[in-house]
Amino acid sequence: MLSTCLASGRRNLPRRSQEYVRCIATPSTADTEHTREQLRQLLRETAQSVAVVTTLVPSDPRADTNDDGCEKFRANAQGVYHGATLSSFTSIALDPLPLVAFSLRIPSRMATALNTHVNNLSNTNAAHMVINILSAAQPDLALKFSRPDLHPRPLEDSDVQWSRSEEGFPILSGTLGALSCTLISRSLPLGDLRWVPGRHPSEQTEECGGFTSELFIARVSRVERVPRVEGQTEENDRLRTLPLLYHRRKYATSCDIPSKS
Repeated sequence: MLSTCLASGRRNLPRRSQEYVRCIATPSTADTEHTREQLRQLLRETAQSVAVVTTLVPSDPRADTNDDGCEKFRANAQGVYHGATLSSFTSIALDPLPLVAFSLRIPSRMATALNTHVNNLSNTNAAHMVINILSAAQPDLALKFSRPDLHPRPLEDSDVQWSRSEEGFPILSGTLGALSCTLISRSLPLGDLRWVPGRHPSEQTEECGGFTSELFIARVSRVERVPRVEGQTEENDRLRTLPLLYHRRKYATSCDIPSKS
């Protein structure tokens, strides 16, 4: 359905607009690298919210073990629980539907799992995942879910407390908030923009240093009730009401700007 809408948009786009889209989508490699570096430097000076997306990876005996043959994620009868840290999470709309978006670098087991949920048409209204928005008391969780090489089983860690959503996905305790979300479509490739209206199918895409990402857009179906962390210290209880931010390559939080008197 999404591809049909995009194709329709391409047909209805004025020729001048198509030429403009094509122009901004195909800069030279040198220009792209220069812009990328400038953007990277600018984003280091901005604060990004941090979240962890959790879902259930459908059982696949070929994918349930790592190179050492060890179980990689906490399992149940239908699959294995998995989580991944997001630094690109954002709200993109409230009306007419509450929509959020984030990107994942691929190849990614999380990306594969989410696309598998979208392909399951048995219940199109069911949530596919939970997005846990971390609090300032949880930089350790951000690290654990971002480094599978160091923390291959974060949901099995005794320090990670969580409960299950209505669909059975992990809701991390002590977060700023948690959203059960339903993807509106399969992910959109960000390394190949030929799906953009006005982009000519024969145009080539440039290499991105061996890495690429995919964009996920989801409708928020529920704002979950987040359980408190058992045994939390007084300091962490205060930090629980503040957002976890990533700023200048380290974790931080917000503070009020002193008013001018």
